[in-house]
Amino acid sequence: MATVPLKDELDIVIPTIRNLDFLEMWRPFFQPYHLIIVQDGDPSKTIKVPDGFDYELYNRNDINKILGPRASCISFKDSACRCFGYMVSKKKYIYTIDDDCFVAKDPSGEDINALEQHIKNLLCPATPYFFNTLYDPFRDGADFVRGYPFSLREGVPTAVSHGLWLNIPDYDAPTQLVKPLERNTRYVDTVLTIPKGTLFPMCGMNLAFDRDLIGPAMYFGLMGDGQPIGRYDDMWAGWCCKVICDHLGLGIKTGLPYIYHSKASNPFVNLKKEYNGIFWQEEIIPFFQQLNLSKESTTVQKCYVEMAKQVNEKLGKIDPYFVKLADAMVTWIEAWDELNPATKDSAKVANAASK
Repeated sequence: MATVPLKDELDIVIPTIRNLDFLEMWRPFFQPYHLIIVQDGDPSKTIKVPDGFDYELYNRNDINKILGPRASCISFKDSACRCFGYMVSKKKYIYTIDDDCFVAKDPSGEDINALEQHIKNLLCPATPYFFNTLYDPFRDGADFVRGYPFSLREGVPTAVSHGLWLNIPDYDAPTQLVKPLERNTRYVDTVLTIPKGTLFPMCGMNLAFDRDLIGPAMYFGLMGDGQPIGRYDDMWAGWCCKVICDHLGLGIKTGLPYIYHSKASNPFVNLKKEYNGIFWQEEIIPFFQQLNLSKESTTVQKCYVEMAKQVNEKLGKIDPYFVKLADAMVTWIEAWDELNPATKDSAKVANAASK
């Protein structure tokens, strides 16, 4: 690779409980970048990282030391702990990937550089206000179709790039149980902007985002150890981010790039983790669909704190867990601001809301 896009502006965040042998496959694509590894589980266990990678590794002891009492907002024994990596990063962009995700191949048999495609998605505008039937009009060989308003063709900044997966689909436990052998073999060569007002189930295993634009909303919630729910961490962050992006005039893209998801998790274990969420989501989704943020919420942090208040008031009636989650959301923002003092550049997020 002659030039490395965003080499000094992007961190790769990886949550793990095991040795990171999978990085060998990603070496041609990841080695130029800085890695932030968030070790879950037993902090006395030594995680081995292949030679030649530039990385920093944080375990639970490090999280407790850095955040003090606020460390309670970071999940334990759950991949949601990855969001600690977002908080300690000092880069503009983040790419996060799971350690059971390998390099996929496109229909021609070539290895897919997932990171390169995410960067392309993030660096070109999104179009949430009017759907282009040729999908992403900023891709080579595409454009805005006849009838697309010229006043909307400038687009808005892209805050999130949501990638997909070949092989093991990202299914919930009931679907896993009835389709245990199903594999995703369809490579759809498409990127599209998720329209304003439309929610989506965000998956954290192949995800990139502009940390400056949306980072404080990328909180993966309270999941895992000691919590009544799991496997909703990335989706919770996705719902929060989408509402805030719609409010601030930012965009989210989904589609390319693909990674190869190698390992199916146990559906019975997943069902135990998801059980409450399967019921709760029928009330959580309408909550987010009807959630309106005030004009005073001009930054991601203000949006998120206002959202936490509504989570407490409206979802707290479903279960005391949501009161606890709302408190953790506020704690997360306090910790984020402490580690990331506001700069003049942060004003650009507020400016985006007025465009």
